[in-house]
Amino acid sequence: MVFALKLLRKMRDPKTRFDEVQFVRKGRDYLFSYAEANAGPIDESRRKFLKGIIVGIGAVTVFSAIPMFSYLNQAQRTLPSFPWIVLVNSDGTPVKASQIPVNEPSIILFQYPMEGDINFLLNLGDEKGNPIAIQPAKVVIPETGAVYYFPGGVGPNKSIVAYSAICQHLGCTPPELHFYPPAYMKAGGITPNYLPPEAYQAAVQANAPGVIHCDCHGSTYDPYHGASVLTGPTLRPLPYVELYWDQSTDYLYAAGMNLQAPVILDRSSDLSGYAYLSSYDPSTGCPKLLLKAGVTPTDCYSKLENQGNTFSS
Repeated sequence: MVFALKLLRKMRDPKTRFDEVQFVRKGRDYLFSYAEANAGPIDESRRKFLKGIIVGIGAVTVFSAIPMFSYLNQAQRTLPSFPWIVLVNSDGTPVKASQIPVNEPSIILFQYPMEGDINFLLNLGDEKGNPIAIQPAKVVIPETGAVYYFPGGVGPNKSIVAYSAICQHLGCTPPELHFYPPAYMKAGGITPNYLPPEAYQAAVQANAPGVIHCDCHGSTYDPYHGASVLTGPTLRPLPYVELYWDQSTDYLYAAGMNLQAPVILDRSSDLSGYAYLSSYDPSTGCPKLLLKAGVTPTDCYSKLENQGNTFSS
């Protein structure tokens, strides 16, 4: 989904617009080279997706695929404001902050503010598995030198944070981009994913027990300090989602994003995208609304997606 949305954004951009004439002449070769140049590395799953665009629609020739591109390549939608979205489990029941495991190595994602805008949900702790109160911080954007404010963690231990799971370098996503808990940051330790020495050293210097690292090109972020940049090639921190914790119910809500922070990669604004959340109610705009305990929401929610432990053998 994220790869497809990024590809379609690039197709619309006047600077990188998809050349239908070249597509007609070169067919699949042009599509693959265009996608790799504009949407990131083409692994086997993405290759199958691109083949499916041409073959799966029953195209006799590449000409018949062009109407499909035109259909998918639709104008952006813009939210009037950030919706108030309760985070729910796969069964639709609200997530309880006190039940989120500390330093969970599994990739836990939710979408916000638009469909396809995936974000990590992390309960951060120390090397012993004790939750750490994540303090407010000023975050520098290396690309511009500008500074913005990160409000810190929420929840009973102020240890829960949420960051975009789309790398700010070239848009790689999980499992290439993932959280390395403190247990996998021990010097000399062996992990099934590649963590370069410079990322480890940068984390030590920043007093970050764990990191968010992109295996595609090596960008590293500090989730303990607003997802600030530890190592390049990225020049922009990961955008964060503002979370609200309702102490009376232990429920978590996605409440907004910082307009002073970098936007989600390839977006003109965090409020713009190509599809609303399936639970978003355009008639209300999903205003701030605290659920009573035991209530299962019928709209204005985002389900957690567990993509499993990438460190498992």
